Amino acid sequence: MKKNNNNLLRVIDANINRYKEGIRVVEDIYRYIYNDKNISSTLKSLRHIKLPLSQKELLQNRDSINDVLKTSTKSEQNRKNLESIIVANLKRAEESARVLEELFKLIDIQTSEKFKSNRYKLYNVEKEIILNLTTQKPE
Repeated sequence: MKKNNNNLLRVIDANINRYKEGIRVVEDIYRYIYNDKNISSTLKSLRHIKLPLSQKELLQNRDSINDVLKTSTKSEQNRKNLESIIVANLKRAEESARVLEELFKLIDIQTSEKFKSNRYKLYNVEKEIILNLTTQKPE
């Protein structure tokens, strides 16, 4: 990667964090509240993605202190129930997967395709989760 791509790495770092954090929230809800090994395992496998960049490369370009949009919006602070948390975090992960898919086209096409595949897997998990939420009760 060229040295002048620091801002690109910053965007990638932010979206990898969003992607993994969004998945982790839903994974933990399904692991600890619903005791659902199937969905938890699927989400865990989606979260563990091998990157062609080192953690050091990403961290060197991180500037979370100066992030112009780090303050939460009212809608981000408002969650009514577990379903709203699940939906918000699945959407967060899906959107980040799309950004990563596009940006990795500039760096590594295989990683781009992996994020595309994972995005579609997230869509399927989302469908399974949302369609079953009305019948599934926390244990």
